[in-house]
Amino acid sequence: MHTSILPSKQRIFFWSNFQVLFPALYCVCKSNFGEKRKKDGNGVLSLELNKDRDVERIHGNGINSLDIEPVEGRYMLSGGSDGVIVVYDLENLSRKPTYTCKAVCSVGRSHPDVHRFSVETVQWYPHDTGMFTSSSFDKTLKIWDTNTLQIADVFHFEGTVYSHHMSPIATKHCLVAVGTKSPKVQLCDLKSGSCSHILQGHRQEVLAVSWSPRHEYILATASADSKVKLWDVRRASGCLTTLDQHNGEKTKASSEAANTAHNGRVNGLCYMSDGLHLLTIGTDDRMRLWNSSTGENTLVNYGKVRNESRKGLKFAVSCGCSPEFAFVPCGSTIAVYTVFSGELVTMLRGHYNNVGCCVFQPNFQELYSGGKDCNILAWIPALREPVPDDVSDKVIIINILSV
Repeated sequence: MHTSILPSKQRIFFWSNFQVLFPALYCVCKSNFGEKRKKDGNGVLSLELNKDRDVERIHGNGINSLDIEPVEGRYMLSGGSDGVIVVYDLENLSRKPTYTCKAVCSVGRSHPDVHRFSVETVQWYPHDTGMFTSSSFDKTLKIWDTNTLQIADVFHFEGTVYSHHMSPIATKHCLVAVGTKSPKVQLCDLKSGSCSHILQGHRQEVLAVSWSPRHEYILATASADSKVKLWDVRRASGCLTTLDQHNGEKTKASSEAANTAHNGRVNGLCYMSDGLHLLTIGTDDRMRLWNSSTGENTLVNYGKVRNESRKGLKFAVSCGCSPEFAFVPCGSTIAVYTVFSGELVTMLRGHYNNVGCCVFQPNFQELYSGGKDCNILAWIPALREPVPDDVSDKVIIINILSV
């Protein structure tokens, strides 16, 4: 389907308007409902399955990546192992209690520019639904015009592309960070259409990249070399810091793991929405929380966080909740942790095969997950009736809406 019903937006080529488009958009997570969640204090998650919402099933293979545009929080991208990309409308247009989130357009197998191999990452242009990006095991990063579903630009790499990310807040650059099978991090400039920078320091493949939502030039990268590096991309003299799980303490146990974030491949990282902390996940079955300013390991203990992925792990964090949560794919379930206490709150069960990714929708405090079962599930919070002020524990019920 090549005709999009998305509203007309500024096009990729109007870079002269780049700095005008977005100043207020990053505040989208401060919706009224989000504020209501904050006032509810500590939440106790109670789960019950609800089948009132479906997400139209389009993919014929596993789903690797999901992204919800931050402008309206209405349209969701999905990228699959079949190379297919789908745009969904999450709004309930029928106004009925039972409804299906429909696909409004897709880059299917018959599309001339479809990715030849698995799509590992999809991301909306952060300030406009008129453009989105995708990267794949076919060694390409593609820039798409949403309204025509035509390619505006394509970047080619020597190795498999595991991850890419655009800054959610940048005003002075349009760089896409790309992690590939090469240890070099590539920075692709959408203005010039070229790879303008290369960040060198890792020794093995780069499995995850993420720009800071607080400082537009700060980038975090995670590698199979067990290291996580923070970069100021304006500097030519290497990374700012390499995160050390032992916080610089020199012991016999730490000597062999000096300046490593994990004791295995680091294949997932995600900034908290305020950019003050960074979460990382490794194949050592550990998740760690870091102070992104000092690089200090906060030593929050999450226990064993099962991670058998050989590629990037797409997990998500909440925005506007109190406390904040991390949602981590764990086999066919999603483990939900409170970020700053490390408590495992619950396991979300609904998929029939391994979960490949999840994404948080801050406007309505919703979570969407994609799995190898080709399903996208929606996990929806509902507030209980108000309780007296003298009752300290206020309860949040999350209805799990499945396909």
